[in-house]
Amino acid sequence: MEATDDKYANIDVTKVYEYKDLPDKISGRCDNCGSVKFKSSVGGGKLLRECTNCEIKKIFKAYKSPYD
Repeated sequence: MEATDDKYANIDVTKVYEYKDLPDKISGRCDNCGSVKFKSSVGGGKLLRECTNCEIKKIFKAYKSPYD
């Protein structure tokens, strides 16, 4: 469990994280400040979510359907 805690203890707000590498510690809340307000934008099959309070950014990659 310590490795998980370390990952969240050293968050760099200038870096853009991928959600698969740093999933939400508490679903729908910012890992750095705990805020629930985000700005989001979509482009190139990716969703970029940015906290409006501390500006930490995470990228969510689009799911590829096996039927496409």
